[in-house]
Amino acid sequence: MLVGVGLGPGDPELLTLKAADTLKRCDIVFVPGRLAAQLVEPYAEPHLLEFPMTKDTLVLQSYWEENADLVAEHARDGHAAFGLIGDPNFFSTFTHLRRIIGQRHPDIIIETVPGISSITAFAARAGIQIDSSFEVSDGSPVIDRIILKARRPGQIVNELGNEGFNDFTLAQKLYTDDEEIIKGKENMPKRADYFSIIHARKTRER
Repeated sequence: MLVGVGLGPGDPELLTLKAADTLKRCDIVFVPGRLAAQLVEPYAEPHLLEFPMTKDTLVLQSYWEENADLVAEHARDGHAAFGLIGDPNFFSTFTHLRRIIGQRHPDIIIETVPGISSITAFAARAGIQIDSSFEVSDGSPVIDRIILKARRPGQIVNELGNEGFNDFTLAQKLYTDDEEIIKGKENMPKRADYFSIIHARKTRER
């Protein structure tokens, strides 16, 4: 098994209890940089992987595949972790690594432990409060949308479908005993809990 572990924005005190516990329990912990290594050190020995800063796609692909094969080798017969700054599911090195492992080693089970992301860390440090819709972008095309408090999921996915979104996931009461994850437009209920989120994505036509 492989677990992507969010280490937070850089303050050692902003690691979650679950992140620290996961690092302690894993057989090996990989990291993509020295700051991540410093955050991991109190809990496990970090193994630094090289991801060169270059625009040469052939060189990058070679490193990605080599690192993916190495991580998968340890994850196949044990518990491996990949610790990184921020959150593993948002604009992260782990997102790319996970995709390549999925292509080359589809038998590997992969999970993630969320971390405090740069978005929430920025709001805290900059003294900014947001209580209305906002957009996050790295300059790439917008193909994802997240709807909070999605109490009418059936209606929401129909409206988003008219905008070109065609892949939907509804999550309710995350990380509680009543957690529920529903995928697919055809499975969306008419009503959902207040603590619900819809993720919509524009995917290529099959």
